[in-house]
Amino acid sequence: MTFTQRARGIVKAIALVLSLTVPTMLVISSADARVGGGSSSGSRGSRTFSAPPSTSTAPGSAQPFNRTYTQPGSSPNVGAPAPARGGFFNSPGRSMLGGLAAGFLGAGLLGMLFGGGMFGGLGGLSSIIGLILQIGLIVIVVRLAMSWWQRRNQTASAYAGGANGPAAQQSFRTGSGFGIGSTAAPLEILPADYEAFERLLGDIQDAWSNEDIARLHTLATPEMVSYFTKDLDANRARNVVNKVFGTRLLQGDLAEAWREGETDYASVAMRYSLIDKTLDRSTGGLVEGSEAPTEVTEVWTFLRPRGGNWELSAIQQT
Repeated sequence: MTFTQRARGIVKAIALVLSLTVPTMLVISSADARVGGGSSSGSRGSRTFSAPPSTSTAPGSAQPFNRTYTQPGSSPNVGAPAPARGGFFNSPGRSMLGGLAAGFLGAGLLGMLFGGGMFGGLGGLSSIIGLILQIGLIVIVVRLAMSWWQRRNQTASAYAGGANGPAAQQSFRTGSGFGIGSTAAPLEILPADYEAFERLLGDIQDAWSNEDIARLHTLATPEMVSYFTKDLDANRARNVVNKVFGTRLLQGDLAEAWREGETDYASVAMRYSLIDKTLDRSTGGLVEGSEAPTEVTEVWTFLRPRGGNWELSAIQQT
């Protein structure tokens, strides 16, 4: 097989992968017409660039913000967006060894790709000594990666019960709204607060569905309203309107709650169902979505000025 034939094979493989993934991406995007557009938007005060702890409702990591007004370094506790935690190749003092190991692995992959075998990509290490060195390095890298992964999972497990202590997880209820958080949290979240979060979930979806910007201004921060307005304008430009019905909270719990000066913050994970469909403004015909309810899991952050009411300040996908 010539190099040209191999190159053609690689191109065909890439084209096949793209042909499978692009339709999936289109389906996902068309199902995310609800409020927030299926993206992560807003601010979490000084914690904007740190992910909220995982919870029973949202055991995975929340996505970083695609849209935010907060600038890195604008607060003493806000830094640049954090890279992936730890890891062998990112650890201080290990970059040289990590780069060497990556070079060996890359060369081995190139050797396989172009028909030279697993170790054909390293002409200078084709001897038996080179083979042993490469195998040894691969074993070391795999062991370090497994050790890092175990530590990461242990950290995630600690977070799952973490911000609000074991009591928060023990009192968690499924199928009946929010679990009640622990009173040991830095900021105490009461049953009335959870009721406010659930009420805001429905009210914001209704205001979005009615394109009621004035109403949204009473429910969300100016930053979030600016994103909602931009998304609604985009719908008008497409001559469509997104309608959301029957929003119902299925499960929810508190990720973390804290206070910054005169402002309270609470990030809550919520799994809810709704009917999400986009209609043609002229004909009323269905453009996207369906009449069948869908389930969504997101992390919503609310803020409350001292003595004021809760309002939405961020939505993060999980």
